[in-house]
Amino acid sequence: MAEDKGITPQKQDFAAWYNEVVLRGELADYSPVRGSMVIRPWGYGIWENMQRALDARFKETGHENAYFPLLIPMSFIEKEKEHVEGFKPELAVVTHAGGKELEEPLVVRPTSETIIYSMYAKWVQSYRDLPILLNQWANVMRWELRTRLFLRTSEFLWQEGHTAHATAEEAEEETRRMLDVYRTFMEEWIAMPPLTGLKTESEKFAGAVRSYACEALMQDNRALQAGTSHFLGQNFSRQFDLTFQTEGGEEDYAWNTSWGVSTRLVGGMVLTHGDDRGVVVPPKLAPTQVVVIPIWRTEEEGTAVREKAESLALRLRERGVRVRVDARDQLTPGAKFYEWERKGVPIRMEVGPKDLKKEQVVLVSRVELAGEKRKAFLPEGEAVESLPGRLDAFQTALLERAVARREENSYRGVESIGELAEIMEGPGGFVYTGWSGDPEVEERVKAETKATIRCIPDPEFRSKKAPTRCVGGGEAKMEVVWARAY
Repeated sequence: MAEDKGITPQKQDFAAWYNEVVLRGELADYSPVRGSMVIRPWGYGIWENMQRALDARFKETGHENAYFPLLIPMSFIEKEKEHVEGFKPELAVVTHAGGKELEEPLVVRPTSETIIYSMYAKWVQSYRDLPILLNQWANVMRWELRTRLFLRTSEFLWQEGHTAHATAEEAEEETRRMLDVYRTFMEEWIAMPPLTGLKTESEKFAGAVRSYACEALMQDNRALQAGTSHFLGQNFSRQFDLTFQTEGGEEDYAWNTSWGVSTRLVGGMVLTHGDDRGVVVPPKLAPTQVVVIPIWRTEEEGTAVREKAESLALRLRERGVRVRVDARDQLTPGAKFYEWERKGVPIRMEVGPKDLKKEQVVLVSRVELAGEKRKAFLPEGEAVESLPGRLDAFQTALLERAVARREENSYRGVESIGELAEIMEGPGGFVYTGWSGDPEVEERVKAETKATIRCIPDPEFRSKKAPTRCVGGGEAKMEVVWARAY
């Protein structure tokens, strides 16, 4: 099949390619409101599948869903100094309502720590009231100057978990547990394998004691911060008087965590798997895993192949496959092929008059799997029986490719800023170096290379031989991973 010449190739202009495949794949569109987007049904269906998978994991780990208000009193935001300084440039503020000026301005939530912990303070009296393990699915507003569909918009959808605990150890355990939930979800569902690790002081969440992140490598070798989990200590508890009576009868402040992922994950999926034909959607996330396209010329042929298509779809649904029959008669088969390729449906099944006679179907995979051609002619029964396995193989292949690409574009043992800059100006990727922990070195590297420390990697991602030299000179105290990022 000829490639859709309307899409800018990745190698020519990756940023233009991304915008075009998101728009033409009908994931989202630009909104009349500056910096905001409209998520279209195909894109929202992918987000819904992400929501279902994550929500199940949250509940498995003891969390419940709740909902907190969109508007937050300005005084709440200002209570936590570091928090307000971190978000001040991005705040959207309501000053008038009901035709009158408000006595106190209200902030459209950029995140909900302040209002949630003010409520926790009302609900908690004793250690018996802890832990509180809540999550909310919501929208937030951060007034971004430079926006890009899914990756950075002024309004976006997300989940934010907020918990309160009796001890620092319990809160730290929760912070790490949720980071692992995110990592597992990204690997198993998005087929997007992230590094995990600790953020530096300059990169951590405003108001946190420690921030941990999932950092994934995109096809243009830039990093995407795909999810974060924060140990907040007692910072917000102290500001909102979230205290409890301990088992020993003393009064203490609760220990808090917050963690979240957003619709940015849809953009990460596109950047990880898309190609010059459009979006590629992992089968676990695809709203439609198999599209059945009946092909006919005469009305008599049309009746027969449409009936066969519906019959095949029913058999697939019985096997747990999400399937759709595209019997629109105003579009040619070729136009349908292009549309579903751009949207990234994993497998296309074609059936025409000749296929009816041969009792066969044509299967076309969105990507070429190892050892197989994209297009296969199979007996009906074999095709139907094999499709769940084919979808699993498709999902596995995407993850394996992404892991291989990440490792091929990871550079270890880099010892100088010059070498780091050369990689950033060339192929890009994840660069592992030693670091003294000096923030001045961090700022110097950022200024000279436009790369930032994505994380201090967890043990499973560290180099076998620990670096001894800091990239800025002198002795290294730790290993860090640098990259240019979205």
